Amino acid sequence: MSRKQFQKRAYLFAVSVLILLIETGIMLYVWIRYYNTGIPKAFYFWGHVFIAVVYLLILLFASATYGGLKIGSFRMIELALSQGFATLVANVLFYAIICLLAYRFPTVVPLFVGMLIQCLMISLWIFATTMGYRALFPPIDVLLIYGGNNRDVIIDKFKTRRHQFTVTKAVNVSDNTESAFDEIKNHEAVMLWDIPSDIRNIVFKKCYENDVEIYVSPKIMDIVLKGSQNLHLFDTPLLFTKSDPIEAEQRLIKRLFDIMLALIVLIVTSPVMIITAIAVKACDGGSVFYKQTRCTKDNREFEIIKFRSMIEEAEKDGRARLATKNDDRITPVGAVIRKLRIDELPQLFNVLAGDMSFVGPRPERPEKIREYTEMMPEFAYRTKVTAGITGYAQVYGKYNTRPYDKLKLDLFYIENFSVWLDLRLMILTMKTLFLMDSSEGVAEDNGFPPKGDDNA
Repeated sequence: MSRKQFQKRAYLFAVSVLILLIETGIMLYVWIRYYNTGIPKAFYFWGHVFIAVVYLLILLFASATYGGLKIGSFRMIELALSQGFATLVANVLFYAIICLLAYRFPTVVPLFVGMLIQCLMISLWIFATTMGYRALFPPIDVLLIYGGNNRDVIIDKFKTRRHQFTVTKAVNVSDNTESAFDEIKNHEAVMLWDIPSDIRNIVFKKCYENDVEIYVSPKIMDIVLKGSQNLHLFDTPLLFTKSDPIEAEQRLIKRLFDIMLALIVLIVTSPVMIITAIAVKACDGGSVFYKQTRCTKDNREFEIIKFRSMIEEAEKDGRARLATKNDDRITPVGAVIRKLRIDELPQLFNVLAGDMSFVGPRPERPEKIREYTEMMPEFAYRTKVTAGITGYAQVYGKYNTRPYDKLKLDLFYIENFSVWLDLRLMILTMKTLFLMDSSEGVAEDNGFPPKGDDNA
């Protein structure tokens, strides 16, 4: 590990410990001052230590899950949202523990006031530590080596992370391969983006030899291989990729979990669904629900159910179109329920029917699948698993993420499936509900890579 990397890790560790201890200290005071005396048998010193450790572990788990400690990686608003969610989750669980100890439901006012103080401290912490990080560790000087004609798209992505990366030079290997090789040693890091595999291997080796950090935009087969099992044939290492990435017992557990959770969520959200149905009907007198043919596992077709958010006959011309930003087909009520994702709630019935899961690639229309597959043959790989309400692409991408990039995210989920990953994605989905750009429409450009652009 380089000295700079060690310094970064030490800084991040120190500031992470600081905010965790501050938040734990605030809740420990609330516990001792307001709740400890209300339980049948009050705790003393070691009991308070135990409570503090339990709260600290819960907060650490929630913070790691939501990425609330990633100073330098997220923008300040993203950090505030992430750590705020982590604190909310920790405090809800903490209150549940208090209720169990007290055998009743104590007032939440002290806990609420404590959380407001925590949020204030989080805001101050984020501002101070982010400013400190940026002063100590300027953005990484990056050499971008790319292929094709996607330079502007790539640069636009880097502009969203100016505090992390500065692209000081971009070289298209299609124009000048030797120039790319000569520039490597002059930069802190190299970003490889959609370049032919043979050239990528040479560049990768040169970076490794010169101790230059390497960032790689993976190809489709890279993602598939990443989910492989490590085996050995006597003295030879092997990578084993299964044709069906999810085991039978995993499918059973996933299905049972979907049924139980769908029933619970239906009961809890039924008042919201009733109010939404009335609002949609009152808006323009049209139908409450919108049904559309989609495809799930093995391209099996089914009818997805959603609250109608567009005008009736939004596709009366017979041409399937994704919603675009500022789409004039979206009704006033539809705009609200799309932002809040309430229009997705009726899909719980699809989950109960077995057409969908809570987590999986979003189901596409048959005509869109044919269109995408024509441009990207690997798009068919998405149908190896049941379609989902939320998924890896929904959590880590945006509504207007390019189809090619969404495909990579979906394949990463498929090849790395686990029950824990499903739980984590469902927890993270709560965070995406508050990110405005995650519910925008797509851009007019469909974002397809040219045929064969994967250069596999």
